[in-house]
Amino acid sequence: MSNGDPIRVLIVDDHAVVRSGLAAFLLAYDDLELVGEAGSGAEALRMVGELQPDVVLMDLVMPEMDGAAATKLIREQYPDVQVVALTSFPEEDLVQTALQSGAISYLLKNVSADELADAIRAARLGRSTLAPEAAQALIHATMRAPEVGYDLTPREQEVLALMVEGLSNPEIADRLVVSRSTVKFHVSSILSKLEVNSRTEAVAFALQHNLVD
Repeated sequence: MSNGDPIRVLIVDDHAVVRSGLAAFLLAYDDLELVGEAGSGAEALRMVGELQPDVVLMDLVMPEMDGAAATKLIREQYPDVQVVALTSFPEEDLVQTALQSGAISYLLKNVSADELADAIRAARLGRSTLAPEAAQALIHATMRAPEVGYDLTPREQEVLALMVEGLSNPEIADRLVVSRSTVKFHVSSILSKLEVNSRTEAVAFALQHNLVD
């Protein structure tokens, strides 16, 4: 991209009204160009391949394939495309998951238009922008004393407890009101952190080490 070319932006959000608002916002800036809109993570992955945007504005909480899963696949398949997580939720585990998946920035939807425009420009140059709430969540995660023998996030502890109850991934997704892909991501992370190979081993480990109440 030469300096005179606008930054090509793809909007991903499962709410049409949010997409419309973001599309209108982009029209106000000569150096930003809307190249497409996607209503799901799977659609976003397909459109990135077709449209080759510079920056993706990615909602995180979506049904089926959520924003974190889509971000991970986009960054793996199209490493030149930067992803800016744009969500309503500042929860610590969501911030960590988004950034671990490859998002360069994490912003809340109450961000001003100019701040969002600046974050898109920064992302194109490989620079991160974090909402104050996201930065605080990361600081809290860093300062929190690690538990003996494991470092599960609060959400991973919730998922593990439901695994111990015998719930399946779809049942856990319904209980926590998250997508199945999000639960799958958490289960995979739990198995990795506990250094076990299966759900059965994870449940046994949790019971042996009193990881759940």
